Amino acid sequence: MRILLATDAWTPQINGVVVTFQHTRRELETLGHEVEVVGPDRFFSIPCPTYPEIRLALNAARGLAKALERVLPDAVHIATEGPIGMAMRKLCLRRKVRFTTSYHTRFAEYVHARTRLPTAITYAWLRRFHAPAEAVMVPTAAIHEDLERRGFARLVRWSRGVDTTLFRPGSATPNGWKRPVFMYVGRVAVEKNIGAFLALDLPGTKIVVGDGPQRASLERRYPDAVFTGTKVGEELAAHFRSADVFVFPSRTDTFGLVLLEAMASGTPVAAYPVPGPLDVVRHGESGFLGDDLRAAALAALELDREAVRRHALGFSWQRATAEFLTHLRPDHARSGSA
Repeated sequence: MRILLATDAWTPQINGVVVTFQHTRRELETLGHEVEVVGPDRFFSIPCPTYPEIRLALNAARGLAKALERVLPDAVHIATEGPIGMAMRKLCLRRKVRFTTSYHTRFAEYVHARTRLPTAITYAWLRRFHAPAEAVMVPTAAIHEDLERRGFARLVRWSRGVDTTLFRPGSATPNGWKRPVFMYVGRVAVEKNIGAFLALDLPGTKIVVGDGPQRASLERRYPDAVFTGTKVGEELAAHFRSADVFVFPSRTDTFGLVLLEAMASGTPVAAYPVPGPLDVVRHGESGFLGDDLRAAALAALELDREAVRRHALGFSWQRATAEFLTHLRPDHARSGSA
């Protein structure tokens, strides 16, 4: 099958959406499918206001039309609701091309955190964006139920996986951190609620791995915390292994791939009982969930790291990609192929 993926999130960005589609493309190609990714790297782009690491493509319509004509895809998937996603949606509707979409980010909550715009307004726009899709792929049961209550239609589940070869138990990164080590990994941005972690009265050392627009202000407010910047590959894996507990303070993530990466490394999780952690963490076995994040973090110190990893082994990119394929809607009228 020839698959055209239109996404506003692609390399060199580092986030869960990019990681998800990198692994999904790799698995699809292993299965013999052809995948064409059209991201912002193909177009002139400008930095996203308040988040310059994200690039917003301009005038993508012509390039997307050329890609559609050149690839003649059997299936089109629109990954994001940004400029590329909007342009691809408009093109598909005009040319009567079937497409699927996916919902990765609680965009309404992110916008509200930055601008105070009521979430109802953004959700109404998101509902219209996804309405023409043949299927809307969502990562967890909790997100499925939430969007269904908000009037979204044709929702289907598409889970995620973890690279258990890279993220594994083993040696820690060399450091002089006082134990126990409580760690956050991810974007350093207001919607991640990192201040709720850094404000906790915890023993040992708090580590923040990652970068983003809120890093400078958090460094000023919490001078005792260690900010390492972005880590990737083996260095990132070693940081996960260096933590005694992975603390995930976000209340707005739809899944949280870093939860799986931590658990695959044997590091237990402390998080709020909200969508994402509720579907990924097994309470009392691979982590603790609670509205008292400090109590959850201290309780997680007692968990068996081998049991934590065993839980993560139940998630694989092979299984997740099989779900993705099941939900695609090939346009037989256009391609004549399955």
